[in-house]
Amino acid sequence: MLDGPLQPQVQNIAFNIAHVFTHRDTLLSSLPRESLCVGEMLRYGPLPSSPLPFLKKASSAHHCHRHSATVSSQLITAAATTGTGTGIGTFTVSDRELESRGFTLHRTIDTLNLDHLNSVFVAVGFPRRDPQKIRVALENTHSLLWIEYVKTQRPVAFARATGDGVFNAIIWDVVVDPTFQGIGLGKAVMERIIDELLRKGITNIALYSEPRVLGFYRPLGFVADPDGIRGMYILLVGIPKHI
Repeated sequence: MLDGPLQPQVQNIAFNIAHVFTHRDTLLSSLPRESLCVGEMLRYGPLPSSPLPFLKKASSAHHCHRHSATVSSQLITAAATTGTGTGIGTFTVSDRELESRGFTLHRTIDTLNLDHLNSVFVAVGFPRRDPQKIRVALENTHSLLWIEYVKTQRPVAFARATGDGVFNAIIWDVVVDPTFQGIGLGKAVMERIIDELLRKGITNIALYSEPRVLGFYRPLGFVADPDGIRGMYILLVGIPKHI
C-alpha cells in the first residue's frame, strides 16, 4: 500500500476509476446530450502509412463536451478506402445552380449571424451554445462553409473542419435547417469542404456521425471501423461542467 503525501490523490483516482466502471450506464445516461458522442467516427480517403494519426483526444464540438465522452465501445473510429467520394472540383450541385435556387455560398464568418447559426444547431438537436464560444471556435477553424438563403438572409446549412493543416482534418457541426433538408444542401457543403481539404493535400479526413445518418456520409466516400480500428474518449468524473 502506498504511504505518504500522494496516498490521498491515488486513492481518489482509484475511487473514480471504480466509480466509472461500476456506474458507467447510469453516468452516461445522466450526462447532458452535449457530453455524449454516441455514434461513429468516419474517415475519408486512403489509410495512412503511419499508425492512427487521426486518433486524437477530442476537443469540444458536435455533441461532445470536452470533459466527458463515451466508452470506446460506443464510438467507432473509421477509415476509408478510396471510396466513391467527391473528386477535386466535382460537385453534385454547382454554385450557379445553388444561386439560381436562391442560395449563396460563404467561406468566412464575416456576415454570419451567430445567433441564427445557433438556432440551426438547436433545430437539429444540438445544445444551445454560448455565441462568444462559437465565435472563438470558428476563428480557430481552418475550413468552413455555410449556405445562406437569400430571401431571409439566414444560414440554412453549415459545416467546418479543424486540423493541423497538413496531414489531418476532422469535420464538425454538419447541419442543415430542417426546413431545407432533403434538397441537397448538406451534400453541397460536405462536397466543398472535402474538396477544399483535398486541394490542401489533406487526405486523412474524419468526422463524427450518429448511426441514423451514416447513410448520408457513405456515398461521399466515408466508411466506418476499418480493420477494427476504434476511437477512444476520456470520461472524467467530478469536473464541473462549466470548466
